[in-house]
Amino acid sequence: MAHDLLWGLSLEQLPVDAPGWVIEVIRAGQPVVVRRAVSVAGQVAVGVRGRLREQRFAASMAIDSISRRVQPEQLCHVANDRDLPAVRALKQLRPLLDGRAWGVSGSAGFELATGIEALHEGSDLDLILRTPQPLARVQARELLRLLDTAGCVVDMQLQTPFGAVALREWAGCSQRVLLKNATQATLVIDPWNPLEQAA
Repeated sequence: MAHDLLWGLSLEQLPVDAPGWVIEVIRAGQPVVVRRAVSVAGQVAVGVRGRLREQRFAASMAIDSISRRVQPEQLCHVANDRDLPAVRALKQLRPLLDGRAWGVSGSAGFELATGIEALHEGSDLDLILRTPQPLARVQARELLRLLDTAGCVVDMQLQTPFGAVALREWAGCSQRVLLKNATQATLVIDPWNPLEQAA
């Protein structure tokens, strides 16, 4: 699933034009992150992340080469003692989110899963919330109010059966919101109903 971290991508699977930093990351045994994109049979679309924010590289990974997988939900209670706004925000929000199907993604998720420092003073906290059933917009607003009490910007994605939508957008006033899936990003009225798409 999107945001899962996977280990096992080999140098042989990288395209010949892969930048040097990508080769270094893979050689170091770092994981790649599953991204939303269509893949051929037996492959999964992944992204390689470097130290810099602009260092992101799209690749494809053979499913049978996956040696380890970590999902965002497995990172909710991983300890991190760094004194950073995103870490403090995560500690504050844990008790408020527990009981829901939530997880940590982005730089925070990467750092919790690998121990490699990826967060800095200005980092946002990226979270996901599995929402197989519709989340009412009034509930979304209440949840956003909770997240906005944290000491840094918290971006939460709602993972519906048909793609992802930003909580901040779903909690807003626009009738239509952007739903992202493996094939496209579409404006929809109801992210839980794939037929109810804007024209």
